[in-house]
Amino acid sequence: MTDQLRAAVIGAGYWGPNLARNFRTSPDWDLVAVCDLDESRARRVVGARSTVEVMTSVEDLLARDDIDAVAVATPARTHAALVTAALRAGKHVVVEKPIADGGAAARQMRALAAEVDRVLMVDHTFCYTAPVLKIRELIADGALGDIHYVDSVRINLGLVQPDVDVFWDLAPHDLSILDFILPGGLVPTGVAAQGADPLGVGQACVGYLTLPLPDGAIAHVHVNWLSPTKIRQVVIGGSKRTIVWDDLQPQQRVTVYDRGIDLVAGADAAQKQAVNISYRLGDAWAPALPEREALGVMVGELAAAIRDGRPPRTDASAGIRVLDVLEAASLSLTDGGRLTQLRDTVALPMAGVRA
Repeated sequence: MTDQLRAAVIGAGYWGPNLARNFRTSPDWDLVAVCDLDESRARRVVGARSTVEVMTSVEDLLARDDIDAVAVATPARTHAALVTAALRAGKHVVVEKPIADGGAAARQMRALAAEVDRVLMVDHTFCYTAPVLKIRELIADGALGDIHYVDSVRINLGLVQPDVDVFWDLAPHDLSILDFILPGGLVPTGVAAQGADPLGVGQACVGYLTLPLPDGAIAHVHVNWLSPTKIRQVVIGGSKRTIVWDDLQPQQRVTVYDRGIDLVAGADAAQKQAVNISYRLGDAWAPALPEREALGVMVGELAAAIRDGRPPRTDASAGIRVLDVLEAASLSLTDGGRLTQLRDTVALPMAGVRA
């Protein structure tokens, strides 16, 4: 490909090296520079013999005219300032999750991107994995029927973060997945959060989110830094079928079960509401999944959105819907776990659920 787009990565810490590697190996991109305040850290990312430039000044980076897009891989508290500067400099932007540390800032970023006609994308990495893309496809095609419940568990013996609780650290993964696969996106009727701090570190280390969904469905997210065992599992129950996604089972990550309970109401409505329970014991099958690195798919989607002049799959609005749930969870946590309403989050049109 001769018409490659040119990219730079801001931040060479935990996630920046992964982004740099995927921009580097993508046929859509030419990685021009890596920028970090710590020059030696950026140098380690690009390698001693690399032609990729190392920079320490964001201002100098954004002043360059040979960069089409930047990837921001820095702490959430810095996202608003960096993304705003990049958009004003005429760059397309992909930013790590959460999109910002507050809903007002995120909405300003989205408005600015529209004003300057630049793509603003959020790196909801799991949304570009083969299992999640397949789950989204099955739900959009009606294979599950109406969604009744989602149960998501993300627990392990993890690093206790000094500046965010377990909700802000782990739940963005699960929330971004829910937003991607649910028809209309993640727009719960409220958020209830319960958390515990058994270590006494001043913030929740174990947490439970309850998200009532439209039409009587419900989603539940369990996040935990303290579990000696690692579990990455999502169960999505529908009126027709149920999906179990176990991310720690590489040979069979996704299983579709044609098993469940059917309710047959009594024919005479004037009588007592008699309900017959019928147990459905059908087949289970595992769809074939391609082996592709999610970040490679993500940077390809960024390039396609720029070239086609369209919103990316995980655009700023997706990032805002996830952020709104996180902020509502924080409010609920301080209010004793009571159900907290979201702000003016808008659902996606139903056509938006297609893979």
